[in-house]
Amino acid sequence: MRLHHLLLAVLFLVLSAGSGFTQRVRNPQSCRWNMGVCIPFLCRVGMRQIGTCFGPRVPCCRR
Repeated sequence: MRLHHLLLAVLFLVLSAGSGFTQRVRNPQSCRWNMGVCIPFLCRVGMRQIGTCFGPRVPCCRR
């Protein structure tokens, strides 16, 4: 029974930690808070877009 409680706690931590990264970034300050970088045009190789910085043309990218 204790194993079930432990697994439930681990599952809760995994799901709650991932929920913060699913929200879209919409300005440069929140981009930096989410460990991202504002890069004009396209994200570099090895990075993915997590939102936008100033408008739809400037993506916020993170490794």
